[in-house]
Amino acid sequence: MNTTSRPRPRVILRIHFHPAERTDELYGQLLAVVDGISSRVEPLPADWSAYVDLTGALTYWGRDTEGLVAVLRLRLLALHGVQCSVGAGPTRSIAAMAADATPPGAATVVRDAPYAIAAFLRTKPASALPGIGPRTAKTLARYGITSVGDIADTQLPTLQRILGTTTARLAHDRAHGIDERPVVPGAAPRTMSATQRFDRDELDTDQHHRTVLGLVQDLGGRLRTSGEITQALTLTVTYADRTRTTRTRSLVEPTAHTPALAATARDILTGLGLQRARVRSLALRAERLRPAEDAVHQLTFDARDDKLHRLEVALDKAATRYGPGITGAASTFPRAG
Repeated sequence: MNTTSRPRPRVILRIHFHPAERTDELYGQLLAVVDGISSRVEPLPADWSAYVDLTGALTYWGRDTEGLVAVLRLRLLALHGVQCSVGAGPTRSIAAMAADATPPGAATVVRDAPYAIAAFLRTKPASALPGIGPRTAKTLARYGITSVGDIADTQLPTLQRILGTTTARLAHDRAHGIDERPVVPGAAPRTMSATQRFDRDELDTDQHHRTVLGLVQDLGGRLRTSGEITQALTLTVTYADRTRTTRTRSLVEPTAHTPALAATARDILTGLGLQRARVRSLALRAERLRPAEDAVHQLTFDARDDKLHRLEVALDKAATRYGPGITGAASTFPRAG
């Protein structure tokens, strides 16, 4: 007698961590807790989250999804005092959508059943579907397609005429709960961060700029000391009500050169438009660090930039000899514009 076994349903989590203060060390500790539940963890440090494949872990622990998620949430709270929000489902996109709709300290589980998947997806706005940004959602709305259910009900050739072949296929599949992307385990890319917490809520935009420039100088010096370059910068602004805004921007070229870092950080800060914002703290993180010798392209410096490099070397030597802060703020360097 021939028997066929149905493939084991996938269970994927998207977990967001919500600590009071963010440090690289803490993020690593939180990932270690998750790794204690399942070794299939894909870190996403830019927004303090991770994907976790629980498919095999459920059998190992002898629990259902809700039970194992409860154990994970309890461990994070007991060991590090950190709340998390968790979304679980049979695909990455469903898990991400569930997590986005879940407040800190709670979990949303979508069962791997056609009715449960449809009930969860169909009422969501089109913009909630991963891969559908605000601009694409506006384009769809002009055709009366405003929900994930509308995307699922629209014929694929029609969607392709509106969105193009690739985007339409992805949107159509995900609106039907189809997403075969696996969780890709790996260590979190190395990062380096600097944070400034104000004694009182800071409304002065000039002070915001001075603070970010100081963080840039701190990061630049540490990067050069460790022989590393960064490929992107992330600025996190924490407000008086403890909400946060996070923006990441890739650098034109991986670097540890303070003026280049400062130009990118200023662009991020200016783009946030913090006029009249009550800022509690500012944090700057260098993302995706690499050894400096891995740089494959060397800049051709003009005379002015060459002088800044020589100044940078002198400041680093002074900081090494006399301690951090002895050389002044990053505003020592000329400000763009």
